[in-house]
Amino acid sequence: MNRLTQINTWLAPTKTKKAWFDPIFRITTSLIFIIGGIGHFGAHAHMLSRMEDAPWRDAVKMVGDPSLLLWMSGAVFIVFGIALALGYLTRISALLLLLTLIPITLAIHIAPGHTGPLFKNIAIMGALLYFYANGPGRFAIDRQGK
Repeated sequence: MNRLTQINTWLAPTKTKKAWFDPIFRITTSLIFIIGGIGHFGAHAHMLSRMEDAPWRDAVKMVGDPSLLLWMSGAVFIVFGIALALGYLTRISALLLLLTLIPITLAIHIAPGHTGPLFKNIAIMGALLYFYANGPGRFAIDRQGK
């Protein structure tokens, strides 16, 4: 056994520890939506002003009233963020969160000085694609009775 294989074997988690990675990944991914969605309601005026400063504000206004869009995205984030955390309707939740996050990312985070939030959202999109493709994993409501 070569040195790299030994290190990899030593670092590999046990089956017991590995079983907890699915729910931890679901919960940590969902928290950004739950907390962010609450922010859409609690910091509504602040977020509207950020939208107004965004270079794509006119495109957002063409889609609809920014305030209404903010309320709707906040509701999607909270409801389906909680569903994702619980592993309930996981694929639908991941898809709806992704479809809500994409236009927000394009409208708000493709701007000078926003590379951190832009790539954070891209990473989150990757996590959502993972759940869409693979389902909830262990310890999920979707898996009850299986």
